[in-house]
Amino acid sequence: MPLAKDLLHPSPEEEKRKHKKKHLPQGPNSYFMDAKCPGCFKIITVVSQAQTVVLCVGCSMVLCQPTGGKARLTEGCSFRRKQH
Repeated sequence: MPLAKDLLHPSPEEEKRKHKKKHLPQGPNSYFMDAKCPGCFKIITVVSQAQTVVLCVGCSMVLCQPTGGKARLTEGCSFRRKQH
């Protein structure tokens, strides 16, 4: 009797929904990203799950605010996920 789903090769969507310790190769859910300030266009490195308010170095504008999990970027702030 075959299994209903393949346990050795799960789909990427299924892996994304799992807890970080339940992924096949264990790893964190957070990542670093470059956030660009909409006021002065400076680029600041931010953690995706920042626990404090991140301010721009140049113009002191709020770039992201903490939530329960992932940090929320302010309106107009663009970001790029950093590769490791």
